[in-house]
Amino acid sequence: MAEIFAKLSQIINDLAPSEQKVGKYLLEHSDSVMGISIEQLAAKSTASQAAVTRFCKKMGYKGYRDLSIQLAAQLAAEQKTGDQEEYKDINIGDDVDTIMRNISYHNAKAIEDSLALTDTSLVQEAADLLYRAQHIDFYGLGASGIVAQDSMYKFMRINKYSTAYADPHLQITSAANLGKQGVAVAISWSGETKDILEAARQAKESGASVISITRYGETSLEAYSDIHFGLSAPETTIRCGATSSRMAQLNMIDMLFYCIVSQHYMELYKYLERSRQVVSAKREAK
Repeated sequence: MAEIFAKLSQIINDLAPSEQKVGKYLLEHSDSVMGISIEQLAAKSTASQAAVTRFCKKMGYKGYRDLSIQLAAQLAAEQKTGDQEEYKDINIGDDVDTIMRNISYHNAKAIEDSLALTDTSLVQEAADLLYRAQHIDFYGLGASGIVAQDSMYKFMRINKYSTAYADPHLQITSAANLGKQGVAVAISWSGETKDILEAARQAKESGASVISITRYGETSLEAYSDIHFGLSAPETTIRCGATSSRMAQLNMIDMLFYCIVSQHYMELYKYLERSRQVVSAKREAK
């Protein structure tokens, strides 16, 4: 999916009603909007030209011309790579084969769209912060808490003192004492979870650096963050819990972790090997 549409799908509900008209038209007519003028887009979306301009700025572009140029480039790149597969929702009564294929595509799409929204320089900056940290706190609740736990296990393998408390009281207690040598990684898809906001605020006040991982768009958590990653994940009609959003978060952590391992492998190899050996010995002991 073009980066513009990936961004838009995440923030559409946060836009003003007149701006939503523009966004919905673009999403519903993604195959025929390239090259149309601002006057045409305003007329077709039943919005004003001023609303189109505001929409472009909300999307992070200087104006309609800037958005048009970027959209043309992104659509051309998709055509060149043959990325024309249509997204399919998960529906009641789908057969097993359809569910298998659509869930797999759903998860892959979240990773691909999130990658398009992720700034390489920010990934490097975040990896450097984590590498230098003496203590890393991972904050998350629910499905994001599972991501936090997975993150702790990974970073423990390279001798990073890490915590991922499931109890919000323990999160804020640890955050309050994290200090300047610590890094907090706050994980919340909505970016509005009260307990995660409080933990991030406490970490920030203690002098720690804060990295946040949320959905793309404006969130309260970003205000407490030194580095913020806004990711994308498609929603399904049947929403029983976090699925593709969890995959996008896990992939973000994996990218940060392997940046550190790759760039400092000679130093970290001994810890990785020692971790592998003790886990293997534990398995053999059973």
